[in-house]
Amino acid sequence: MPSLALFNVALPTGALVLTLLAPPLAGPVAAQSSARPAAPAGPRAIGTFGAWTAALHTEGGAKVCYMLARAHREGSPPSTPTLTVSHRAGARDQVAFQGDGLRFQRNAAGTLKVGDSDLALYTHGDTAYARDSRAAIQAMRGGREAVARLPGPNGRGSASETFPLNGFSAAYEAIGRECPAPRR
Repeated sequence: MPSLALFNVALPTGALVLTLLAPPLAGPVAAQSSARPAAPAGPRAIGTFGAWTAALHTEGGAKVCYMLARAHREGSPPSTPTLTVSHRAGARDQVAFQGDGLRFQRNAAGTLKVGDSDLALYTHGDTAYARDSRAAIQAMRGGREAVARLPGPNGRGSASETFPLNGFSAAYEAIGRECPAPRR
């Protein structure tokens, strides 16, 4: 199963956007750096759509497009837990949740509630994945918020996070344009 460590990066805003979108250096410094092996390109912002940020990066020579939103806690700024959707070679529409450093029991069951839909999640390490990503995406396209409910570490207690869905459809369309589905 691919690692989602990239999704732990900060949202591409503020200084990170400046870093990601800064023009290349010109002159002797650029000439010197071109002799060195190229460093892997970091994430590149596609755009911000309501509560969702869309971006892309290259992994093993292939383009990976993803979108993410931070959990919303009443009266608090956005927090670390993220809900993501990614398109990569061989794995389209992967829906994943990562918590505040939580490690889940392997294959523990959870749910992603969107409106009247209770969508099954399973866990692996620090990530929970939608069992039916297409159903999750369809529900999120028409929903107002998504609530991830998962068992706590070592099966004790539970974790619940709420994610706003404003801008979800626009972000999903943006990553679809950037990483179109392969033709059959």
